[in-house]
Amino acid sequence: MGTLLILLGIVAVVAVWAVAIYNGLITARNAFRNAFAQIDVQLQRRFDLIPNLVETAKGYLTHERETLEAVVAARGAALSGLAAAKASPGDPAAMATLGAAQGMLDGALGRLLAVVEAYPDLKASQNMLQLTEELTSTENRVAFARQAFNDSVMAYNNKREVFPSSVVAGLFGFAAAALLEIPAAQRAEVRAAPKVQF
Repeated sequence: MGTLLILLGIVAVVAVWAVAIYNGLITARNAFRNAFAQIDVQLQRRFDLIPNLVETAKGYLTHERETLEAVVAARGAALSGLAAAKASPGDPAAMATLGAAQGMLDGALGRLLAVVEAYPDLKASQNMLQLTEELTSTENRVAFARQAFNDSVMAYNNKREVFPSSVVAGLFGFAAAALLEIPAAQRAEVRAAPKVQF
């Protein structure tokens, strides 16, 4: 009888331990999904600003149609990438698609803003000044949201990989989550410092 009670006590302790680990994994997974929701909000804000930016520039940039079309196309691809990522935050394929699409959009916007610099009337336009200021503010928010998401993903992945949590994660199918990164080929283009000449 005493052995049975000891055995039941051990089983109860193991069950409580497994439930605690399981709940911790669920909490960590929900945290990175919530962090992705913040990225979604900021990217939607960014996507809403882009048509206004293009429309404002369109009147001035009659010879730069290719640049404007590239921004519009990159925005469309980024919207599609976001939709795929929203369906499955943390999925490696979805995060890679979103990262590549965001990198393309960053590059297209960078080229547009470089072209704007060549048109003093457009650059001085109050509407363009306001839109570029809002876009800059939004880009900062996107960067902070991406960092928070990546931090949450790292915390979740660490939690699911360390022993003994890895045992529970394996039993209940907790898959690794992927970071949201811009592909290396696009990173150099996006992060390149603009050249200033006087």
